[in-house]
Amino acid sequence: MAPVSYGERLRRLAGEDPEATAFVCGEATLSRDALERASNRLARVFAERGVATGDSVTLALPNSLELLVATMAAWKLGAVPNPVSARLPASERDAIVARADPALVVGLRREAAAGRACLPAGYTPGPSVSDAPLPDATPPHERALATGGSSGAPKLIVPANPGVYDPERPSRIFHASRAALVPGPLCHAVPFSAAWQALFGGARAVVMPRFDAAECLRLIEAHRVDRVCFVPTMMLRIWRLPEAERRARDLSSLTFVMTGGAPCPAWLMRAWIEWLGPDVLHEAFGPSERIGGTFISGREWLAHPGSVGRPSHGRLKILDPETGAECAPHVLGEIFMLPDAGPGTSYRYVGASPQRREDGWETVGDMGWLDADGYLYLGDRRADMILVGGRNVYPAEVEAALEEHPAVRSCAVIGLPEDELGSRVHAVIELSESVSEEALRGHVAERLVAYKVPRSFEFVDDPLRDDAGKVRRSSLRAERLPRGGI
Repeated sequence: MAPVSYGERLRRLAGEDPEATAFVCGEATLSRDALERASNRLARVFAERGVATGDSVTLALPNSLELLVATMAAWKLGAVPNPVSARLPASERDAIVARADPALVVGLRREAAAGRACLPAGYTPGPSVSDAPLPDATPPHERALATGGSSGAPKLIVPANPGVYDPERPSRIFHASRAALVPGPLCHAVPFSAAWQALFGGARAVVMPRFDAAECLRLIEAHRVDRVCFVPTMMLRIWRLPEAERRARDLSSLTFVMTGGAPCPAWLMRAWIEWLGPDVLHEAFGPSERIGGTFISGREWLAHPGSVGRPSHGRLKILDPETGAECAPHVLGEIFMLPDAGPGTSYRYVGASPQRREDGWETVGDMGWLDADGYLYLGDRRADMILVGGRNVYPAEVEAALEEHPAVRSCAVIGLPEDELGSRVHAVIELSESVSEEALRGHVAERLVAYKVPRSFEFVDDPLRDDAGKVRRSSLRAERLPRGGI
């Protein structure tokens, strides 16, 4: 069976089993046939507003059936969906829209769309709009996702692959047998792929409007979910549920649980392996630019604890950030990757330039090291490193130690200026119960060398990570610097 456009794949699936569930989101359910017909109608409305093949369509909608229908409607016209968080501040959202330069913005009223063609959230085509099939069209790019808001002006990552699905080559990571749970926001790469690749592979996708640890386990049991991808923050929140509540749910349907998106603390990965089994747990690493990636099974992880695996696609090497020389095993450096098809073949940026060497090897700023067997271990982004008296401190390592404490719900570690050592380690913490600074300092001191122990603590009430597990360390640091910076 030859590859087909995303729109044609849905049309065929709807023809094979029109009443089969395509998506579940909250209390709402959408069948394959209903998705086919609704997206055809909405695509015609998009076309009336000027959307054509190759155009970008910005979707400022929360996780919902509305967002999923709008995404498919864009694909039906050969357009490129650009989903963005509906909760973004207006200034940040407007910067992304300016980058995408869409033919249409969905989810904004006219006064917020800066003169662009738009449709408000909740829009429904009138009954006169046909739901008949449209001419087949193939989007030149699968999607355009925004990134970089935490470090400056946003940029778009536009993958090179067109919007086509090959039934003979389903995704290794996202191909569900029965049902996939999607706990993260669809404006991020992994949840977006998890939802659509589950559908295109013939399964249903259960999309959570917002992540909730207890509800997550309930949905796995209720829908007999076999596949789910978590960020470590989600795993931590599930693990922090009362043990009796966790174990009361029947999770025997799970055959593939994957984590990624941020370094997973080794203690947390081990706990999940012991809970669900080494053949169920997996971990992956790779940037949205798709220049390369790694993968590891739970069983491999037990032999290489803390690793994110060996290359699954693309080539990988570790280079000294100062000299550019290749690092020996166990020496920390900057991670460089090279796509299988060569430099510049996996994506393009809108609003930025790649960090690419003359020989084609590329980095997105992540740090790590390889062991003697070629397994990768992650550090932090180079920009997040804290230099304390000439010694490197990586925030994720300190955050992992802090999050082992049962009172810590989430945390972010940043460097703040200090006269004596240049920088001090500062921990911003959201607590689930009261605990003293002395207790937290002692907890970390039992796990890390003294210079990595936070010198100062700050307690906040709001979550420090978003639903995708992302934390904006640069913004947290900027807010806490003296006026004018350093």
